[in-house]
Amino acid sequence: MLAGTLAGVPAGTASADSDRATQSKPAKPGKPGKDQRAVMKRYLADTWRSFEALTPRSTGLPADNIGGDLDPATRSGYTSPTNIGAYLWSTVVARDTGLISRNEAHRRMKRTLTTLSGMQRHEGSGMFYNWYDETTGERLEVFPGDEAELEQFLSSVDNGWLATGLLIAGNADKRLARQADAVRESMDFSCFYNPDEGQGGQMRGGFWDEPTTNDAAVTGDYCGMGQDVWYTGHHYGAFNSESRIASYVAIAAGQVPAKHYFGTFRTFPGDTCDWSWTEAPPVGRWERHRGVDVFQGALRYRGMQVVPSWGGSMFEALMVPLFVPEDRWGKRSWGRNHPLFVKGQIEHGMEEAGYGYWGFSPSNDPAGGYREYGVDALGLDGAGYTSDQERTDWEQPWEECGRAGEPAPTAADYGDGVVTPHASFLAMRFAPRQALRNLANIREDFGAYGPGGFYDAVGTRSGDVSREYLALDQGMIVAALGNALADDTLREHTARGGMERRLKPVMGLETFNVRDREGRR
Repeated sequence: MLAGTLAGVPAGTASADSDRATQSKPAKPGKPGKDQRAVMKRYLADTWRSFEALTPRSTGLPADNIGGDLDPATRSGYTSPTNIGAYLWSTVVARDTGLISRNEAHRRMKRTLTTLSGMQRHEGSGMFYNWYDETTGERLEVFPGDEAELEQFLSSVDNGWLATGLLIAGNADKRLARQADAVRESMDFSCFYNPDEGQGGQMRGGFWDEPTTNDAAVTGDYCGMGQDVWYTGHHYGAFNSESRIASYVAIAAGQVPAKHYFGTFRTFPGDTCDWSWTEAPPVGRWERHRGVDVFQGALRYRGMQVVPSWGGSMFEALMVPLFVPEDRWGKRSWGRNHPLFVKGQIEHGMEEAGYGYWGFSPSNDPAGGYREYGVDALGLDGAGYTSDQERTDWEQPWEECGRAGEPAPTAADYGDGVVTPHASFLAMRFAPRQALRNLANIREDFGAYGPGGFYDAVGTRSGDVSREYLALDQGMIVAALGNALADDTLREHTARGGMERRLKPVMGLETFNVRDREGRR
């Protein structure tokens, strides 16, 4: 254990003593106290430094990742639409919190928008491809270090996050509104929307614009482009997933009907065994909204009832409310579920698995590569995302469907739990005191902090640290801190116009079938 301070943390970064001060002064959700604000400001300044290092000035496109020493030579050599969106909203946060001037923010975003305007896109849909060279803005034909030619894919969720960044940039800087809106409004999300999937329609994961080697691909032309493309064989059917940002953007733009909000599964229906592969029997009831029958399902976990995400990760559940005020617009739905999801993550790490730390979400694997992490029992998928390297999962019993299941794992059954700091930042709105304490412990105990803020992931028992910075994960950290320090700045820039006019009314219609441990809804 490192006591007091961390080796290698630059002057001006957060100190252990200032973190301990925050623990005696708990703040209300979304309203940090004075000492908490001081810690958050230091975290934000360092995390913003990573974006400065990630982003070549020539293009304004951030690399996907960079080494822990922030050496530009360690940039990844590629970027994605999500990364670009994250840089745009992070620049707005840096401006709104006083890290950079309004003029510098304007120059940075204008450079990014100018590059975006000239980048190769799919003509029929206006969508951006998955991978580009961050130094030139050119579409990648081969991945760095690989000789295989890339099959050109266009992702609904990645384009959803870019559209979110564009919306924020245009609303935050009126001098850029025309340029940002021109790019965003040319993106047609109906090209991903299959109106025949379920009652409210669902979004495909994306499409390839040329024949693909993916055997599950299906041809189609949802937006009337005049030619078929090769769609993913799957739809985004889970409601509580980061992919819902593409649905929100599409509804806000009037490109898909508002009833699509009810077209995905809170849980699969519990009155049939057709979905028993999910392992956990849901509890719920049927409701009807906007002509769509909705099963208001939840999963039981540690005495609570929670609407699960697909894999049980923090990123799936809590990235979207960084921008869309789901907990305010859906007080009887998201407003009740988000705090329970955070509570479940905390209890899994601290009590059920006994790691002593919490915050499970897709991130770098400290042993190398990238991997999904989560709380298995908070996931709709049967296997779920596991919280440890050993992939300890729980096959839950479902007696009505002939599944005997197995006893729940004990703390002794879990192995090297992997936590990622961005998960704690996502939880900060709903559990600020616990989040800051968890972050302080991760930093002190593992030396998991460098010149660009928190490193990406930590193995809690091995002590292994992934000493890299990922644009996506840093973008979530900046967004959470910006909202906490600047009165929900990103929500203010996102939740207006079509987003509020079309999405807020449907979000307020339903009541999730959730319960806390005392049975309160």
